[in-house]
Amino acid sequence: MTRNAPSGKAQQSSAKSTPKPTFGDWISGARLRTLPLAVAPVLIGAGAAALAEKFNLLLTALALGVALLLQIGVNFSNDYSDGVRGTDAFRVGPKRLTGSGTAAPKSVLKVALACFAAAAALGLVITIITQLWWFVAVGAIAIVAAWFYTGGKKPYGYAGLGEVVVFIFFGLVATMGTAFIQVKEFDPVATIGGIAAGCFATAVLLVNNIRDIETDRVAGKKTLATRIGRKASIALFIILLWLPFGLAALIWIFVPAVFFVNIGVFVALPISYILISAKTPKELILVLKLTSYLALGFAALMCIGLFQVAA
Repeated sequence: MTRNAPSGKAQQSSAKSTPKPTFGDWISGARLRTLPLAVAPVLIGAGAAALAEKFNLLLTALALGVALLLQIGVNFSNDYSDGVRGTDAFRVGPKRLTGSGTAAPKSVLKVALACFAAAAALGLVITIITQLWWFVAVGAIAIVAAWFYTGGKKPYGYAGLGEVVVFIFFGLVATMGTAFIQVKEFDPVATIGGIAAGCFATAVLLVNNIRDIETDRVAGKKTLATRIGRKASIALFIILLWLPFGLAALIWIFVPAVFFVNIGVFVALPISYILISAKTPKELILVLKLTSYLALGFAALMCIGLFQVAA
């Protein structure tokens, strides 16, 4: 009997309705251009630990793993939450897995949760090695903050608080945390470096939201950029972009080798010009990418400078 069997057309329709993202789609969904923002604070924290003659390669590697996994987890979490909420139907930037229908929402959610779980596992290893058990609470708060950026009934990213949380976790917490698990005390160099890293990370999120001001307003997403407007957002971005160089001066006055972070000025100048004169979303995407790379370069030069003095 075959009357209950699905027809060939029905089977084809069913197959077409099930998204089958490629490996490249998942790589794109991880948003690799944002990963330098996860690496930068760890580099600065490692440099601070080296300056204090307490550098530990294993702990630094574990901290880097946590930072990268949290960043990727946040990216997939945002993809899922914005997609199911319908916000991405209005976006003008690169396509998202959920919003574009490239991947099933549940699949994207599973990847996000897997990244968070892996980050938690590495964090637990750090805690066991260092015996700093209160770090478990810090890790839990970081994961909760990552999820509720766009997840939950009242995501704080939709209330204009995204930049504040990014500054705290991808600046202060990541940098000072990397140094603390090695030095076992709050380090002033790590604190200054953490503020600098936080400025760059916040600037990247801000320019992303500047690009999406009009579409976010249509979608009802009240980011900081939609609240204060384009001109004020651009002014704030410029401050965030240049403040790290002033903060670095507080370090290179005493650690001259760190002076070379000022090479980044030659990248910050064109970034500022492109942003101020930008007419299209594509130009703002370029600003986002360049700022992310600047953050990494700045952190790498600071790390190298701190290691040279330690040596």
